Amino acid sequence: MTAFYELTANRINGQPQAMRDYEGKVILVVNTASECGFTPQYHGLQALYAKHEAEGLVILGFPCNQFGGQEPDANVQIAQTCEINYGVSFPMFEKVDVNGDNSHPVFQYLTQALPGLMGKKIKWNFTKFLIGRDGQPIKRYAPTTTPDALEKDVVRALNGPV
Repeated sequence: MTAFYELTANRINGQPQAMRDYEGKVILVVNTASECGFTPQYHGLQALYAKHEAEGLVILGFPCNQFGGQEPDANVQIAQTCEINYGVSFPMFEKVDVNGDNSHPVFQYLTQALPGLMGKKIKWNFTKFLIGRDGQPIKRYAPTTTPDALEKDVVRALNGPV
């Protein structure tokens, strides 16, 4: 299986981003959507990021339109919505598929490493994956798991081995 740090993804502005650039950080990968019932989690994700960024947390947001068409906008509009409505300052990436033949390699890797209730599929928007400083996936969280509810795991990962 490909290691997480070998993967790349395009930032929401189209610039390629190597996951290797996040080596040594605790990473929370989230598939997001701007018109979902869970969209207010952006506030909690931003608060978690602001609180723990200096300790080495990075949150990576990946918009996805595969669930109920809840992310219909283009990347430019998604970026504006995240910044204006939710104050998002953590890295956002281009809209991707998280399931199926065209799923992004980041999600292929994470669903392989941490299958959920639906196996290697993602159930809905705001599914979250916690990755340790060593690049190893630690835990998968359901869309209903709020950023507050997973903070203890983030702190544990931040305080764990480098």
